[in-house]
Amino acid sequence: MRDTIDVPKFIIMQISLRSCIVFITVLITLSACTRKQPPSPVDTLIASGTEIGQDDLIMTGGFGDYGLGADGLKLRDDQNSIDNGYYNGQEMIVGKLPSIYFGFDSASIPATERAKLQEAANYLANNPSENLLIEGRSDWYGTADYNIALGDRRANSVLDYLTTLGADPGRIDTLSKGSLEATSGLTKSQASQDRRADLILLR
Repeated sequence: MRDTIDVPKFIIMQISLRSCIVFITVLITLSACTRKQPPSPVDTLIASGTEIGQDDLIMTGGFGDYGLGADGLKLRDDQNSIDNGYYNGQEMIVGKLPSIYFGFDSASIPATERAKLQEAANYLANNPSENLLIEGRSDWYGTADYNIALGDRRANSVLDYLTTLGADPGRIDTLSKGSLEATSGLTKSQASQDRRADLILLR
């Protein structure tokens, strides 16, 4: 008699357990779907193969915490800006110091580039009236938001290294341009020149 009573209970328990598992799976799936964010307007432009220009970035609101206005690249969180060859009112001198180049998807400074940073640190030490802007850049691979973040990491990596060489961090600003000015369609080898941080003197 006991066996005939336990078997239906066992079956009911199995059915209930399976129903709970199915219910929980459905809840998890629905939760994941609601959390998924739609692609940003910039990512949509990239996916469509559209070449992104300044007007597109103004229209879409720019990259993450960064944006573009009529006067050039701006950080939304402060007043730092580039305007007609000036950065915060200081003249930008491009090409006096060499750029620092990075490996693909990397913000680590290669050993071959460290002598350039020593040169930059020496220059700053010998020219106390001049400051430095480090512009981090990336190639065209990846999303616009990711590339802005990568350019920021590269610029800050250079800043950290210069600081270890004795440079005054109070005289150095960083800015990321990401892939804004990168050449699209290049192979990873061809795009190596876009993976860099430019050292721009400010006078």
